[in-house]
Parts: sequence; C-alpha cells; structure tokens
Amino acid sequence: MKLSVVIPVFNEAETLLEILNRVQAESTEKEIIIVDDYSTDGTRAVLKKLESNAGIRVLYHERNEGKGAALRTGFAAASGEIVIIQDADLEYDPAEYARLLKPIVDGKADVVYGSRFMGADSHRVLYFWHYVGNRFLTLLSNCFTNLNLSDMETCYKAFRRDILHKIEIEESRFGFEPEITAKVARAKCRVYEVGISYSGRTYEEGKKIGWKDGVRALWCILKYNLR
Repeated sequence: MKLSVVIPVFNEAETLLEILNRVQAESTEKEIIIVDDYSTDGTRAVLKKLESNAGIRVLYHERNEGKGAALRTGFAAASGEIVIIQDADLEYDPAEYARLLKPIVDGKADVVYGSRFMGADSHRVLYFWHYVGNRFLTLLSNCFTNLNLSDMETCYKAFRRDILHKIEIEESRFGFEPEITAKVARAKCRVYEVGISYSGRTYEEGKKIGWKDGVRALWCILKYNLR
C-alpha cells in the first residue's frame, strides 16, 4: 500500500531537513506532502530547495492558519491508500511507521493512534501538568466517544484515505485532535492503538501548544460529540 505522509510545518527550519531524512529512510512506498503554514524563520527558503525532489510535494499557506488547516490542505492532496500525520519537530520517530500501519495493512483497522502512554519504548521525561492535561482530555473524550484510547492528543494518527476523505475537518488549530476522534468514533471506524516512543521538546526548543489550546480542546470535545 502506498503511504501519504502529511507534514504540517510552522517555523521548523532547524529540524525540517532531519525529519525529512528520517521519513525518507523509512522503507514504505510513500509520497511526502509538506504544508508550510506561513513560516517566518527561514523554513520557506529550505522548502524552496526541496520542491524539485522526487516524492516530495510542497504546499504553501499565504497566512498562518494553524495545524488543523495545514492538515486539511495536506489531506486533500494525499493520494496514498494510507495517510499518516508527521510533525516536523523530531518528537515522533518515523522508524515506527511499520508498527503504526500494520493494523491497517492487515485489514483490521481503519484508523490507528500511536500512544505515548502504552508500551515499553523510551519517553523523554518533561512536563507533569501536560501529562495530566492530556490524560484528562483523553478521558473526557472517551466518555463521549465510548472509545478506550490512552492518548487522544497524539500526533501519530494513521487513516485509510477513503475513510479520511469522508470526514470534513473544521478545526484550524490543535482542536483537530478531539474533532477527528469524535468523527471517526461517530463513523464507527475500527480504531486501533499501538505504543510508540516519544522525544518531547521544551518551549525553549520550540514547543508551541499552550494552555489556550487545552481549553479549546475541551470545547471541541463537547462541540463535536454533542451536536
């Protein structure tokens, strides 16, 4: 099966080339779709040099719209049978794609979440309150969706493309995570979860999500499950 790797990018000039090297080193047949969400740190200059590379497609937003908007653009351009989300900040390891894709390839799953909170792989130890917030949001989401996920907020989500293209993405920022979870649950998708490693970064290293995004996620859980 052909894989589409969708990489939303905003001000990731320092890590972009390294994550691309890691994605390209992964052996699955794939296309790489990079969506630049109006970076201002030199990321666009890096991307301009990549536009002619085989297997890489670069798309640009003309204003900063948010991660969800970048994913919406990338999903629309994807042509592979499976679509996976890859952040550009080195927190998630493309070497684990095979583990994420296996339930879909085996015909068991429509959607696979990569959980940072299950399995025995290495995890960088960082912010306690982020952990508490993630677990609370996941628990609340599960209460409404009746799924038993351990990590709703994870970046690593893989989808059968035909399933993904039936879902309208409305959220333009980090509210994407609870929105897509509510919608795949409502669509009765077969959802699997696999353990992954996690190398989180600090705010000094460029982490972008903040408490306001947590509040928005709470609102999105209610909005997309109750309406």
